[in-house]
Amino acid sequence: MTLRLENVSRVVGAETHIHPTTLTLEKGTINLLLGPTLSGKTSLMRLMAGLDRPTAGRITMDGVDVTGLPVRERNVAMVYQQFINYPSMTVYENIASPLRVKGAPKAEIHRKVMEAAALLRLESQLDKTPLQLSGGQQQRTAIARAIVKGAGLVLLDEPLANLDYKLREELRVELPRIFDKTGAIFVYATTEPTEALLLGGNTATLREGRITQFGPTVDVYRRPDDRATAEIFSDPPMNFARMAIRGGQMSLGQVLNRPATGPLAALAEGDYWLGFRPHHVTLGAESPHAIRVSATVAVTEITGSESFIHVDVGAERWIALVPGVVEYLPETVIDIHLDPDRFFVFGTDGRLAAAPTGAAAA
Repeated sequence: MTLRLENVSRVVGAETHIHPTTLTLEKGTINLLLGPTLSGKTSLMRLMAGLDRPTAGRITMDGVDVTGLPVRERNVAMVYQQFINYPSMTVYENIASPLRVKGAPKAEIHRKVMEAAALLRLESQLDKTPLQLSGGQQQRTAIARAIVKGAGLVLLDEPLANLDYKLREELRVELPRIFDKTGAIFVYATTEPTEALLLGGNTATLREGRITQFGPTVDVYRRPDDRATAEIFSDPPMNFARMAIRGGQMSLGQVLNRPATGPLAALAEGDYWLGFRPHHVTLGAESPHAIRVSATVAVTEITGSESFIHVDVGAERWIALVPGVVEYLPETVIDIHLDPDRFFVFGTDGRLAAAPTGAAAA
């Protein structure tokens, strides 16, 4: 099945929830909708499902216009953050429920339930009710029910958001295997860049109801088309600084003036935005080309395995993400190091002008 959105938009009152969007999703693919809260992920999924009707544009499935077709008449399944299962039914009956509604033969129901249970590793839980399950098992049950329906389009709206860390990591590892075996189109909404990278497939980055870029997940991460995409696909968000290139030199105001090297070397003279990810800001020189910059600590956040050091450099506030426990008092002056081979450069219009290559973009 191919799902296509053609200039689809959604306006509610005076608010535009989805700006004109064209997007094509192919059978057997996992497609991530990545963006912050209120970026339009759920609104876009509701249009795909038929829960909402677009204000303009059309939606087709395998070339058939389904724009006005209600969700019950579409071959669609949806999984939400909440564990939406029938509490009085066993896991077996929960998974079987879409097939019973369809009036499927008993033997077919049993076969498909057992296949889905094996895929989601629920074979030993089939006689239990949802309240006897862990959060991860409850969400597996909801996903199994969506899969057993045989839907050509499966929509997952931040399905792991309410699980604890261990369960999220467990399901993140298993989901690509599950997706690969069904052959359906999967659309998965998330606010987390790390989750998008773990799941792979394709990613559409969203901001304020607009898709800023769509393509293979790793490609979008390594080569964002514009500054908005780079900000969305970085956690913490990418650091930025105003930069000028003049006479083969790069300058960051009064903070730094040095030869333009790495991705900067081929740039024409002019004004730009320099971007670099927080985990590429180091406390020691990790490259022979590293640039040392004096910075003033604003605040340090320690998570245990890593530390987020917020620093002021001139008029800019940057974040350094460093491994381990590192603590500085506010107002401490420290040296940080930047690797020019890892710089992203955006024009004043926000479009990508230069990017790292290969492993340097990771």
